[in-house]
Parts: sequence; structure tokens; C-alpha cells
Amino acid sequence: MRAEQSYIDLFTQYEDLICKHSSPVLNHFRKDAFEAFERLGFPSLKGEDYKYTDVARSFAPDYGLNLSRKPVPVNPEDVFCCDVPNLSTSLYFIVNDSFYERNQPNVVFPPGVFAGSLKSFAEQHPELVSRYYGKAASFSKDGVIALNTMLAQDGFVLYVPEGVKVERPIQLINIFRSDRDLMANRRMLVIMEPHSEARLLVCDHSIDDVKFLSTQVVEIFAAEGAYFDFYDLEESSVSTTRFSSLHVEQGASSNVLVDGITLNNGLSRNNYYIDLNGEGAQTYLCGMSILDREQQVDTYTYINHAVPHCTSNELFKNVLNDRSVGAFSGRIYVAKDAQKTQAYQNNRNLCMTREARMFSKPQLEIYADDVKCSHGMTTGQIDENALFYMQSRGISKEEARLMLSVAFTSDVIDHVRLDALKSRLHELVEKRFRGELARCSTCHKIKM
Repeated sequence: MRAEQSYIDLFTQYEDLICKHSSPVLNHFRKDAFEAFERLGFPSLKGEDYKYTDVARSFAPDYGLNLSRKPVPVNPEDVFCCDVPNLSTSLYFIVNDSFYERNQPNVVFPPGVFAGSLKSFAEQHPELVSRYYGKAASFSKDGVIALNTMLAQDGFVLYVPEGVKVERPIQLINIFRSDRDLMANRRMLVIMEPHSEARLLVCDHSIDDVKFLSTQVVEIFAAEGAYFDFYDLEESSVSTTRFSSLHVEQGASSNVLVDGITLNNGLSRNNYYIDLNGEGAQTYLCGMSILDREQQVDTYTYINHAVPHCTSNELFKNVLNDRSVGAFSGRIYVAKDAQKTQAYQNNRNLCMTREARMFSKPQLEIYADDVKCSHGMTTGQIDENALFYMQSRGISKEEARLMLSVAFTSDVIDHVRLDALKSRLHELVEKRFRGELARCSTCHKIKM
């Protein structure tokens, strides 16, 4: 039986239950998404964009789903304590794929700001959610997005009204918690009205030693003059598989930073789609992964310069050890009328062993003639001359390799616009290279 059939049967049998525990706005899209999934199925290895990730195989095992939204017996605050010094955040939790309503932060936001459950926000503001939900992340061409749309029942939403600046960063912790193999379908919706400002840090953590599978769809709308940072920190487990699609729609003179860092995982597929639809928009898209054993990160990016005078800077780096696998496919599209575009793309990779594998395909598709665009890729090993020089100064070979590896990743972290988070990430990266980081030092496994 095809992997798709089990999900088709699941939705057919439990559609009413799925809808019962969600909101009418989210339910509105389910049947169309189901029809799209029936038509598309999972992306194939034969397709150019997924040739290194067997999607159907990842979804084939029999994962449990919490469709009836039974409460998970865990207090996230007993499991997770953020240890980033001097980083004062408004802290929220998603447990599997349900927003954790209890023990919400005692924070007073400026008038009109909302951070919390997508289901609750959709019930309170159905017209606003209808205007944005599903508009950036189309399920008509991607079977995984279609599957997420037909099964997602809740998620997280951040809404910032026009002209409002949220001073304190917002932190969302995605916690996987189960005593059996589990699948979660998460949604995030960020709506930044004109000239608003906010920063969101999302952290993924897997607590138990079972198999986890997540689909995640993030939609970010940055209107004219909006300023927004999105940081995605993956510290899950080798038994966790994640398929994430992030979609950004930018208005004129908006400024968006997206920085994704994978410190621990099993298999991750990260898609980034960014549309620059207003003149003067600026995008900074960065990513980094540190892989060993048989871990895998597959990254796909598409930046669409639709109008003139926009800027995009893209940088992805991977460090691969043992038999790990990395893949990067990035495309920058410059439309015919998008004159004065500045677009830069770089992919740099470090293979620490002969068994590690990296596949890279940077691409430019340009139809305008007055632009500044470049793309580049390098894949290699540690510089032996640098290694020899450091050893000649009394540094051991292992320590020299570690120092060079840390230095290799530093410019991705340096794009972070929160000083406390930047400092902590440098420490976490060094711990990861030393083999000391299996999960965040303050996340504690507990029994159910």
C-alpha cells in the first residue's frame, strides 16, 4: 500500500473529529487540501527538488496522532528552562501540535498585540485569519503542505498591529512528548502590520526516546516598513524527522531576517520561500547545520524578486562528519521588471570525513538587465595548512580542528540581531563540536 493511502483513509474516517477540535477558519481549507493531497501524493525522488530525501519512506511508519486533543501529562516548564543569559523573552509552548494554554507568561503587550493559540485567535478574529491563513503556503503544488493543512488543528500566531514595536523577544518552544511513536502537524502564522516590529525565537526539542515526525508550515506576512526576525533552533533527537516549509511575503521597505540553525536532529527537510513584493524590501536568509552519525539536512530555498530595488542576502553552511548527508538547492528568481535588484547567494560546506556527503545546486534565474547578483558554492575539508600552523603553535590536532570548525560557522551566527542569543549560540556550537550537546542542557527527560 502506498504511504499516502493510510493518510487518505485516516482523514476520510476522522474528518469530523479533526474539525471538532479545531476552528471553522482552519476547517474551511481541509477538503480542498485533502483533494490536493489525493492528487499530488508525497514528493517523489524522481523530482529534481526532492532527489535526496525519500519523503514517502519517512511517512510510511505507523505514527500515532492526537486528533481528539487529549491532554499530554507534562508541564513544559518542568521540562524546559531556557539558559540563555540576559535573554528576557515572553515564553510560550507547543506540546506536540497543541498550544499549551496553562501557565502563559505574565506579560503586558502593547494594545492589539496577540501571541498565542492559532485556534483561539481564529475563533476570536475569523476575518483576519481568513485574510492570511493559507495565502502564502499554497497546498496546490506540495503534498506535504496539503497534508499539514488537512490535519493541523492548532498552532501559534503572532499578530502585531500597525506602528507597534514589541520590545521583548517572543520565544516559542516546540516540545515532542510521547510514550509511543507520534506525528504532529504544526502551523505558525505571523502577521506584521505596516511599520511594526517584533522578534520570534522558535526552539524544537524532543524529550522521549521514541520516533517523532512533524510537518510544520510557517507563514510570515511583513507589510510595508515592518521589521521582523525569525530564529529557528533545532535541538531535537536522532529519532526525529521534520518537514518544515517557511513562506514569507514582504511589502515595500520591509526588513526580514530568517536564521535557521540545526544542532541536533535525525532527518530535516527545510523549505524557504520568500516573495519580495514591495520596492525596497530586504531579506536576510541564513542557515547552518552540524551533522554526524547518519543525520541529514536537506535545504531548499526560493527567493522571488518580483519588483525593483530589493535586496536579498543568502548564506547556508553545513559541517558534516561520519556518514551524515547534506543537500542544498537554492534558486533566486529576478523578474523582468525587477531592475536594481541586489541578490547574493552562498553555500559553504565542510566535510570532515570521506564518508560524509554533500550535494549542492545554487541557481540564478535573471530576466532583468540592471542587477547585481552572484551565487557561489564550495565543498571541501579542513585546511591542512591552517591545521599545521596551529599545531606548530602548540595546539593539539583535535583542538585545532574544533577551533577551525567553530570559526567556519561563526558568520551565520553573527547575523543574529540579539546579542544574548548570539553569545549563547556560539557556546552551543562549540559544545556540539565537542560532543557535549545531545539536547539542551536544561531540558530534562521525565517519565510519564
